[in-house]
Amino acid sequence: VQLQASGGGVVQAGGSLRLSCVGSGRTFRSIAMGWFRQAPGKEREFVAAISWGGARTYIADSVDGRFAISRDNDKNTLYLQMNSLKPEDTAVYYCAATTRRINVVHTTDYDYQHWGKGTQVTVSS
Repeated sequence: VQLQASGGGVVQAGGSLRLSCVGSGRTFRSIAMGWFRQAPGKEREFVAAISWGGARTYIADSVDGRFAISRDNDKNTLYLQMNSLKPEDTAVYYCAATTRRINVVHTTDYDYQHWGKGTQVTVSS
């Protein structure tokens, strides 16, 4: 599976961004997916996950109520809607895919076999 994330940028605190991740090389419906982020000097952190059909989602406590994950299997695209952004949301955001147990959500990075290159999100105060 090849993944390409996009949609990052610079935004003021309180603003919104929507990240997209386009998948190719495998039937999009056969993968569960997730978003992770990594800030400078910090470990990679789980953000959100979604099952193959979108019936199950999970959002990290740190962004719950502000971020939402969704997918459009007809467009081979995963989304992360980010609202009420804070400076501490600044990070490189990565999308990831797993072909294992695709009917559940996966919150740990070692569950994922495929990773995109990441897109930078910078939130200014």
